[in-house]
Amino acid sequence: MPRPAASSASRRMAAAPREVRIIGGQWRRTRLPVADRPGLRPTPDRVRETLFNWLGQDLSGWRVVDAFAGTGALGLEAASRGAAEVLMVEQDAALIHALRGLKDRLEAAAVRVQRGDGVAALNALPPASVDLVLIDPPFDALALFGPALAAAARAARADGFVYLEAPAAWDDAALAEAGLTVHRHLKAGAVHAHLLTLSASSRQLQDDE
Repeated sequence: MPRPAASSASRRMAAAPREVRIIGGQWRRTRLPVADRPGLRPTPDRVRETLFNWLGQDLSGWRVVDAFAGTGALGLEAASRGAAEVLMVEQDAALIHALRGLKDRLEAAAVRVQRGDGVAALNALPPASVDLVLIDPPFDALALFGPALAAAARAARADGFVYLEAPAAWDDAALAEAGLTVHRHLKAGAVHAHLLTLSASSRQLQDDE
């Protein structure tokens, strides 16, 4: 697995903004507060804008899981753009409280907030049941990346997507064990944003089941 320099990730987290904004959809320009919590590093506005340009502006009918929700920026962006179901999973109690407050404030009926482990939540989903899995763990939790990717590949539909935000680039060789391949990649500062799809072998396994 790629190993970033700790100092780069630390500098990035130290410079985290106090708020981010939803880029598009029904809640466009809505500002989301960023709590001062260990490891919390919201996806930059520029990166989210690029991601949803890759995916297309309209996510109507999509089923989405934000497995490490944090501020909720990624999951709420998906819901703002029409996703039918957005499951937001987070372990931190204070962040869960904030996410539930945002859900109520926005009257986000499609959003479900769940406290728990993101990898376990993905593994509990029926296979091939999700259109988009969002994976953005704390950058210092390197042990989470491999299990999260494997669980996301299992949960994603054959034509679905997995988004990975990481402190270093992952190529097809690094992703092969999880059954994923790189569709798009962007580097923005210390952030590497990857839009992934299922590999041909993973799709074949789904067809065989």
